Amino acid sequence: MGKKKRERLEVIRDVLKAIQTKKNIKPTRLLYASNLSPQMFKDYINELVEKKFMQIDIDKKEKKTFSLTKKGYDFLQEYKTIENFVENFGL
Repeated sequence: MGKKKRERLEVIRDVLKAIQTKKNIKPTRLLYASNLSPQMFKDYINELVEKKFMQIDIDKKEKKTFSLTKKGYDFLQEYKTIENFVENFGL
């Protein structure tokens, strides 16, 4: 059986986790870390910014980086709870 494609929530978790791990991550680095096509990456980023899970920061040199919002941190916390729950029941 081949590796099934990642579920939507797993992708969101991976993107947010990458941002959490490397504070103020640059777009290119996040694209590689997310393992998504550039178009899908753009769609996810737009949605996550729109829903306030993350924000785009622009420094004095016009360089873009991403950071998590409280909602993004909360999502990762809750996701971990769900993962533990599933694991504890052997699902």
